[in-house]
Amino acid sequence: MKHINKLLFAAIFLLFSVFSFANEGMWLPLLLEKLNEKEMKSLGMKISAKDIYSINSGSLKDAIVSFGGFCTGEIISSKGLVLTNHHCASMRYKITQHLNIII
Repeated sequence: MKHINKLLFAAIFLLFSVFSFANEGMWLPLLLEKLNEKEMKSLGMKISAKDIYSINSGSLKDAIVSFGGFCTGEIISSKGLVLTNHHCASMRYKITQHLNIII
């Protein structure tokens, strides 16, 4: 019986493996333009790879902030609005339950 369960599990795992794929991941900023920009544009990206990362001029790389060395966020407005993960902000700031925003 154990042998049949193992075979059944392996068959199900292989079946799902064939139909699943990962199309995300950590991309190297220096290689965005060369490797990923065309695909990202086809998926709806409206800015260029140089707008995301340019080593010699201003780009999104300059808008990254750190919360105590354990979390990051991005400044998305001229007034200082920052996007980050909920758990990063909730550890340090009061979160309203109604609006779920940092105050």
